[in-house]
Amino acid sequence: MNGDLLSSLQEPGHAPLAERLRPRTIDEVIGQQHLLGPGKPLRVAFESGRLHSMILWGPPGVGKTTLARLMADAFDAQFIPISAVLGGVKDIRDAVERAQTVRASGRRTVVFVDEVHRFNKAQQDAFLPHVESGLFTFIGATTENPSFEVNSALLSRATVHVLRSLGDDDQAALLQRAQATLQAPPMTPAASTRLIGYADGDARRLLNAYENLVANLTSGGGQPNEIDEALLEKSLGEQLRRYDKGGEQFYDTISALHKAVRGSDPDAALYWFVRMLDGGVDPRYAARRMVRMASEDIGLADPRALRLTLDAAETYERLGSPEGELALAQAVVYLAIAPKSNAVYVAYKAARAFIAQDGTRPVPLRLRNAPTKLMKSLDYGKGYRYAHDEEGGFAAGERYWPDDMEGQVFYEPVPRGLEIKIADKLNELRRLNESAKEKGS
Repeated sequence: MNGDLLSSLQEPGHAPLAERLRPRTIDEVIGQQHLLGPGKPLRVAFESGRLHSMILWGPPGVGKTTLARLMADAFDAQFIPISAVLGGVKDIRDAVERAQTVRASGRRTVVFVDEVHRFNKAQQDAFLPHVESGLFTFIGATTENPSFEVNSALLSRATVHVLRSLGDDDQAALLQRAQATLQAPPMTPAASTRLIGYADGDARRLLNAYENLVANLTSGGGQPNEIDEALLEKSLGEQLRRYDKGGEQFYDTISALHKAVRGSDPDAALYWFVRMLDGGVDPRYAARRMVRMASEDIGLADPRALRLTLDAAETYERLGSPEGELALAQAVVYLAIAPKSNAVYVAYKAARAFIAQDGTRPVPLRLRNAPTKLMKSLDYGKGYRYAHDEEGGFAAGERYWPDDMEGQVFYEPVPRGLEIKIADKLNELRRLNESAKEKGS
């Protein structure tokens, strides 16, 4: 890298690499070919001249803002960005006034709302009349599921386009552009793979890390012939996580966390959980694995574990990092100290194995629903005993299996936690069933 480039990198206020490499046309966009490829929805919108309101849903750094800007540029429309994190009703009113001003001259307006899910219902509703009247085209960007976070009225007036994380090949192509722009030394394949793994599909994260890497290497004087893993680690330090996403270490660490929870060691579980975060894993992924642990290893021994873990995952979604990580840590500790049972997990697998090898047996007539006169005339539901009308709310002796099949036992509670009481309940119900059979024989 030459001195002029180093000076430009160090110059206060210079545009970040991610901004300098922002595509100017849709043909320059890397990734999202399921939307931008020939005949795909956004490509068709660009080429047909039909500008429409939309929600761009996807993870960070995949081009939501870029696509919104390109859409406005393609139609020579005024582009008004609003941050739902920092903005409010005043920003919406200002956007309306600006759109009305340019409409008088025949020009269109695109209002882009970043993190639209952060707006409350009233703020989202404020867009509706102007979208309806065609005053402006609304484009919202969100990292959250719009089905839950965007008002149905606004959602019904916008097309949802799902953006995907950049694949490894896309990120490699982006690195090539960045290298050419900065005139930087080439990276070894191992270093490139490591940096791509760190970015985890986020183009902005990839470019910011690469720009820091090149700046750090150059500031030390001299210029290496290539950038290898050692230089990568030395330059980026704590910024470069030790986590090898998708590699052996990734799965080994998850396995260690799962086994520590299953083994009821809260300190070890917390250690592996923090190792995962320190390695750069998406906390949402950790939360998904913890939900699985709550069902597989704790189950009905402590049903609260599943709800607490889901609450922790929801808390993280609301707070983000680093604040939301504390809720996940709380769930990890709770899962570790909770009584353990895999009885439901074992029962579920046993039931699946049984169904896979068994034939399709008819549902007994008494267990069928009879919503019509015809079905009733065919004896659907005839003879069914309504449990709530029976003593103790239990129809002793009733069978809920196919008539030509012996009853099976899949679920066997373990003598831990709530399943102790569940076992007592099941034993009492089985005793009542046997007693009813003896009376009937």
